[in-house]
Formats: sequence, structure tokens, C-alpha cells
Amino acid sequence: MIRRLIDRLSLYLPLILMGFLALGSWWLVRSMPSIIYADENKPVRQEPDYRLENFSVKSFDTTGRMTREVMGDKGRHYPDVDEMHIDHVRVYAQSDTGVKINAKANTGVATGDGERVTLLGQAVAVRAADANAPRMALRGERLLALVKEEKLLSSDPVEITRDKDVFNALTMNFNSKSGEYLLDGRVRGVLAPKP
Repeated sequence: MIRRLIDRLSLYLPLILMGFLALGSWWLVRSMPSIIYADENKPVRQEPDYRLENFSVKSFDTTGRMTREVMGDKGRHYPDVDEMHIDHVRVYAQSDTGVKINAKANTGVATGDGERVTLLGQAVAVRAADANAPRMALRGERLLALVKEEKLLSSDPVEITRDKDVFNALTMNFNSKSGEYLLDGRVRGVLAPKP
């Protein structure tokens, strides 16, 4: 009789174990709802989620060559817009073709992916001289750098110094790959005589 009872229980043992495992899984899911069911309507915080002081962020290409460095005295990341606001920003960039640009401004705003950097307040960007183009300096109150496209844009008045030539314009679109710039609005230029 006991043998028969043990045989019957052994038939139902896998079913009983599966029931306990299912009950344990259900309890685990119910006890951790905040991880599994995150509230998608929860507002994103508008205060900075982290701060940096006297920092430097470097980017490298696949060969290990440094392509970009962003430095600042203070930085604050805002998660609601995924932007980094930087005080006394300094940027160094080098393109695939070897074009080097150094830029600085009172403040800077960089997107989370690093593809757009806006320089605000006494912004200066300098393209170093190379075999294809002379030294060029761009000055304005607001410069927008599109990193992937290697462009500098400004919708505010700018001053461009190209070697000894000086140009002023209301807006600018500068392509650092080709060294070409499109000036719009009221454009004035002073061309220095060639020796």
C-alpha cells in the first residue's frame, strides 16, 4: 500500500514542482514592478543629473587617432534635453584629411551624441594653416559646429580673418573639409595685397 502511494506521488511530482516554480516566478514579478513596468509618463528631471569640473572628453577613431577633445571649467548634463552645458569651453578637432580646428567660447552646449556643439559668447574658431589653405579665424557671438559634416554655421554676425584678408558678414556657413565659406547678408571685405 505504501509502495503504491509512493508510485502515485512520483507521477505527480513533476507537476507539483512546475506549479511551485510558476508560483515563485509570479511572486518575483509582482514584487519588482518598478523594474519591469517603468512608468513611461514619468517626467524627466530638468535639473542636472551630473556635474563636472576641470574636465576633458576625448574621442578616437578606429585606428586610435584622437579626432576630438572637448574641455571645460564646469559642465552640467541635463537629461530632459540630453545636453551638456559647459563653462569656458575649448574644443580641438582634427578631420580625416588632417584639417585641425581649435575653438573656444564663454559657454558651450553639446548634444548627447556629440554631433552638435554650440559655442556662445566671444566664440572663436581657428583653422590651422596647411598645404591647401592659409590660417583662418572665425569670430562671433554664436557658432554652431556640426561635427560629422565638419561645418561651422552662424546666424549671427561674424568676422573671418583668412591670412591677412578680413571679411564681415551677417551669417556664415563654413565647410572645414574644403575650406570654403558662404557669407550672406551685408558682406564687407578687406583684401590685403599679395607680396
